[in-house]
Amino acid sequence: MENVRHFPHQQADRDGLTPAPHDAEAEALVLCAVMHSTDAYTACAELIDREDIYLPAHRLIWDTVAGLVAANTTPHPALVRAEIERAGRLHEVDGGQLVYRLGAQTLPATSAPHFAQEIAERARERRYDEHANTLKAAIGRKATGDELDAIVADFHQAEQLREATGHGPAHLVSTLLDWGTFFATDFGSIQLLPGRLMGPGQQITVVGDGKAGKSLFTQEWMWRMASGQSFLGDKPQDPIRILYLDAENGQEQVQERFLSFGAGPRSMGELRYASFPPVRPLDTAGGGADLLSMVKATQAELVVIDTVSRFISGPENDADTWLNLYRHTLLPLKRDRISSVRLDHRGKDSERGARGSSAKTQDVDHVWELSALGGGALALKRTHTRTGIGPDHFDLVRQARKDGDNWAHGGTRHILMTWENETSAHPAVPGTVEHIIASLDAAGLPDDAGNRIARQTLADRQIPGGNDKIAEAIRRRKARSKMSGFDVSGNRSGDRSDGRFPETFPGTHPGTPETAGQTFPGTPPETPGTPPVPHVPPSKRGNGEGTPKQQDPETPSCTVCGDPLHGYRLERGYTTCLQHDAA
Repeated sequence: MENVRHFPHQQADRDGLTPAPHDAEAEALVLCAVMHSTDAYTACAELIDREDIYLPAHRLIWDTVAGLVAANTTPHPALVRAEIERAGRLHEVDGGQLVYRLGAQTLPATSAPHFAQEIAERARERRYDEHANTLKAAIGRKATGDELDAIVADFHQAEQLREATGHGPAHLVSTLLDWGTFFATDFGSIQLLPGRLMGPGQQITVVGDGKAGKSLFTQEWMWRMASGQSFLGDKPQDPIRILYLDAENGQEQVQERFLSFGAGPRSMGELRYASFPPVRPLDTAGGGADLLSMVKATQAELVVIDTVSRFISGPENDADTWLNLYRHTLLPLKRDRISSVRLDHRGKDSERGARGSSAKTQDVDHVWELSALGGGALALKRTHTRTGIGPDHFDLVRQARKDGDNWAHGGTRHILMTWENETSAHPAVPGTVEHIIASLDAAGLPDDAGNRIARQTLADRQIPGGNDKIAEAIRRRKARSKMSGFDVSGNRSGDRSDGRFPETFPGTHPGTPETAGQTFPGTPPETPGTPPVPHVPPSKRGNGEGTPKQQDPETPSCTVCGDPLHGYRLERGYTTCLQHDAA
């Protein structure tokens, strides 16, 4: 290896100075292997990159081999020398003699990674040596403690990013599409993940206001996917490895919710849950490296970020914040076909979706908006989509029941709304449309009952409800009456029932008093609605649509047809109207 002992960088030995850590012999052995074998280059490129090679002449040969491999050309010393000559840089490799001397040696391709690992170790030592020199220089110029901390933090961030993102151009070349495999793949037939909200490798956002229960919904969804259960009526699939990052909910809330789903220490499946993880902001290189390290350690196939605003350092209204989040965190995940779900809060203007910059929605495949309609009813609507695959809207019911002061084990779940469960599955939350419908059903009113009689019934029972909610309840019941075989009123008369609501959940009996506080595990109580409708005295003009006009009981009527008597027949004491006069 005499040819590598007299380069300028080695002059430090003769001058009595300590040279930077490196292994010239290992570099030469790696080069003699990669100049003859694409496989040797690919294997070594997974361990080192060009910056790890210390001697400039060796680095030039490495770069030239990398260019040949990228062009799908099998490397050879003669080709390497020709490329360097074409670039006018032969003088940097001893007029080309260094290429021939290294190329004349032989080294099996399978042995090259061993020496590449030695190069990587020396390069790591060299970086730490340079870092120490940087610190000494900063101390020499009287740097403050904060400045020294920043130097150390930047160094460790760069090291972690290097560890997470790989080495060398091999991971860049690997991103080139193989057209045969690409067009042979039927992406339209790829099975969606349980719940049909996203496909493998996709990234979505779930948006909603603070009381919609985004975390509650997502936690159950993730648990069921991780344990191989069905969700929203979808068939079960193999368990999926999930990493859930939570900086929003306390551990007591998380435990309460999973127990209410029916989970336990032996039934969590492949779900890994990080409670308030100490990761750096995900819109920075360090934060991206932290998350990728966690993904690597857990072998996660899907990552949840709850809530995304807790994991960023930049302003939400700044587009650069979300571009940096994508660049440092979401892009590496997507490149590795790792799905992600990020939760976000709705802005003040609900029509505009999530708060903050519009750049939020530019990188995701789908945006789902979750809205609480009251009484456990939820609407999940897709407002943005990149692929259009899957449903665009779900009508859901959030069921929950208590066992004393605690939420019953396995008593909380999200299901698809159907006509069969729309009224019976909802918890009775006063002031909601569902509560009004349930009250009218319990009173025995037919589905096509009109506005006036419905309001009268609610007033008699002191059922609260605003004008718009009562109108919506009447509209839904009338629409329901047009469906064949559907009328939960029990009878078609206006007779009142026993005044009790039907049983909502197994184990919940009519008349059971409600426990003050939360309406669902981990969610705040809903506003009870508008004040009760005041009592309205019976009208003499009829009871609503299609109801005959009521008459004063003191007014005489025809004994044949029942129509009220008036005019001279009333004044002269007739008992029948003119058309039924016995004469």
